[in-house]
Amino acid sequence: MYCLVITTCSNEDEARIKEALLKEKLAACISSFDVSSSYIWKERIEEAKERMLFIKTKKERCKDVMHRIKQLHSYELPEIICIEFDGSMDYLKWIDSVVK
Repeated sequence: MYCLVITTCSNEDEARIKEALLKEKLAACISSFDVSSSYIWKERIEEAKERMLFIKTKKERCKDVMHRIKQLHSYELPEIICIEFDGSMDYLKWIDSVVK
């Protein structure tokens, strides 16, 4: 099985998180894009410009990815969501060949 890990972060966190996950072979691919987030934090409505990361990995490495994000993230409570997925066999084989 495979896992899509989603997190949002600041621009400063993005490079640090992406570089670590790829260098450490915890992720095969990380897509990122700008988002505008609205959320409730400490009883207040907040808005922020963030970067969303879509991190593709093996399911058995998902907890390692989450742990590493928490270590590197500047947020007190980072968003980390894991979604299991299936896909084309060629793409999944590529993920297998990259993630250790």
